[in-house]
Amino acid sequence: MRLYLCRLTFHENLFYATREIGRLYETGRYLHNYALTYALGLAVAPYFHAQQVPGYAEELSPLNSRGIYVTPARGTSVRYELATFKYADNAYRVKMAPSSRNTPSYGRAKEIAVNSQFEFAVLSRESLTLPRWVRMGLWRSKALLECLAEVELRTLGRGEYVASFPLNPLDVSGGLRVYDLISMPPSSLVEHARVETEWLSAEVAGRTVLVPAGMSYRFEG
Repeated sequence: MRLYLCRLTFHENLFYATREIGRLYETGRYLHNYALTYALGLAVAPYFHAQQVPGYAEELSPLNSRGIYVTPARGTSVRYELATFKYADNAYRVKMAPSSRNTPSYGRAKEIAVNSQFEFAVLSRESLTLPRWVRMGLWRSKALLECLAEVELRTLGRGEYVASFPLNPLDVSGGLRVYDLISMPPSSLVEHARVETEWLSAEVAGRTVLVPAGMSYRFEG
């Protein structure tokens, strides 16, 4: 099993609504592993959806047979910018009578600023060629992808350790003991997770990296 240690550096502001607090739409400092998998081109969603229902299970599960998995990303150097936007609430008809008002409204978007960086890992049984540039978020923001290291993982055995990357708890085999919860759609993540399970390990860039063995895309129900 190979591990690719990856870094994303954003060349445009990144926005997605992790939390909505009144008129403030906040972008979190973590990137979901589903979003990263699509951005890397490892999974593809159809351009047209007859219904606004995501097909994560159908589009991500085929990667399990290839032994490919992408972890969530944590921000290693993150700055924010606030942007104010305005929009119109077009109430065309109220009680079958035409509306006489076009009421302007506004909101604020807390965006990840240019030059912010994120780190994550790609696990794969096969050799991968990752793209140089990716686009993410509502604005399709451009980011530079750098592979900092490619190493072979070794089996560490069963134990209780803290994972080196954020985790999607749905994808982990084993018991989560202690963790910090990261509440975000479409499924919450965990950070600093201590897990009782089988582990894989490698020396990467002068540090020991630990990841739970057997991580794969799993879905409730």
